[in-house]
Amino acid sequence: MGAPLSDTERLARLRLARSDNIGPVTFRDLLQHCGSAVAAIDALPDLAARGGTKRAVKIATAADAEAELSKLTRLDARLLVWGDGDYPARLAAIDPPPPVIAVMGSAELLARPSIAIVGSRNASAAGRRIAGDMAKELGTEGFVVVSGLARGIDTAAHRAALATGTAAVLAGGLDIVYPDENRELQALIADGGTLVSEMPPGTSPQARHFPRRNRLISGLSLAVIVVEAALRSGSLITARFALEQGRDVFAVPGSPLDPRAGGSNRLIKDGAPLVETAEDVIAALATPTGGRWREPGPSTYDGPGSDLAVSREIDDGDRAALLAALGPTPMPLDEILRQSGVSVPVARAVLLELELAGRLHRDPGNRVSLV
Repeated sequence: MGAPLSDTERLARLRLARSDNIGPVTFRDLLQHCGSAVAAIDALPDLAARGGTKRAVKIATAADAEAELSKLTRLDARLLVWGDGDYPARLAAIDPPPPVIAVMGSAELLARPSIAIVGSRNASAAGRRIAGDMAKELGTEGFVVVSGLARGIDTAAHRAALATGTAAVLAGGLDIVYPDENRELQALIADGGTLVSEMPPGTSPQARHFPRRNRLISGLSLAVIVVEAALRSGSLITARFALEQGRDVFAVPGSPLDPRAGGSNRLIKDGAPLVETAEDVIAALATPTGGRWREPGPSTYDGPGSDLAVSREIDDGDRAALLAALGPTPMPLDEILRQSGVSVPVARAVLLELELAGRLHRDPGNRVSLV
């Protein structure tokens, strides 16, 4: 991704990531528009004003960013920023990548081939044994086992892979233990594995944080194995993210009488390869049609300025047409473009302004809605 980031740009990217109404999509688009986080921070008030904000946009200060970095230092953790050479290649390849992640423990594990194992919190004894056996076998074959440190399947997978390498992705800050029953396990992973979080230190996990955690679990991995999952579960969200990111998804079958297997069985019906052992997974990954052994290349942006310039020249008719096509119901972006008749650069610029103003919500599947 070019030359290493300067300290000033790294700090600005952290500030940008912690500012109001800026998620991974908006972060990437701001870099596309402005060319750097330093320039993006300067442009934020004007962009948000054109989006119709009624209040000043809240931008994280340099002092806020420095305080977060100091907390990470005290935790013996460090920040990895998208654009730097030590940022994990697999995460850099997803669209869009998380702007920053905090890592405690051996960050080098994130460069090794990794496979995620996820499943039910209320797991069966058989499910926990399968997860543990798979994790142990994958570890002996050189894979890092990634999971979310939840009770049940996640816990079994992490414990079985402690000796060979495991990475736990947290929904809260690195200094927050959740669930409390995994306090010892979290400490063991921090000592001999890797803890990863997109959240600042001190952040308690909330419901909205778990999908972001699940997106990192799949993004760090070459493939995702679902051992047990109900029809409506976070594990299926992880599987969906994996497919969107071009990862393989495997599922372990379960009894049709067990609701904990409903989601994993549905994945198999929908085409996910059925696996029972780590050997099945490795064999499937090694086939020409099933495997993605080569590491993905990093995602990039096209260069500074083009859409930012467009956003200053949008006529009232195009802006009105796009706003008329938007509504409270999430709609695919392609459909918004078709109905409004505006160009892609114009749409991207207006949507960015609306999001910075807090008037746009982005939904899975590249859908957007007005708040």
